[in-house]
Amino acid sequence: MQTLLFRNATLDDLPKIVEIYNSTIASRMVTADTEPVTLESRPLWMIEDQHYSTVGWASFQSFYGRPAYDATVEISIYLDPLQRGKGLGTQVLQHCIESSPLFEIKTLLGFIFAHNEPSLRLFKHFGFEEWAHFPNVALLDGVERSLKIVGKRVG
Repeated sequence: MQTLLFRNATLDDLPKIVEIYNSTIASRMVTADTEPVTLESRPLWMIEDQHYSTVGWASFQSFYGRPAYDATVEISIYLDPLQRGKGLGTQVLQHCIESSPLFEIKTLLGFIFAHNEPSLRLFKHFGFEEWAHFPNVALLDGVERSLKIVGKRVG
């Protein structure tokens, strides 16, 4: 198993973050964006291998943008195309779960397309349960796609 290192992202990391994110758009499995995004600021971690090469990024984002929901976040995990399918998502999600108390997070949510079976299996492996199913709420390339929200109490 690869050893992964986690560090806080810097503004210098944004081009690679955006590159990895944009690489997921074409699959229509990971994001509802249909066109490449440009640089933007996000609170996140860069994920590197033991050689300090970027393998992906992960972030916690506000669930609803209101103070009463501050202890609930949406988790996002994005891996470089060459790093997918190697089991790294398991290490990344484990790190995110273990780091949750540091940010006073009590509930983690994943917003996952229903046809993204690898991500659904990953989250289920860690005890996330389906909390919502929104049928045909996204339109990607003329195909309606359903969204599942999976959740887990961590604190």
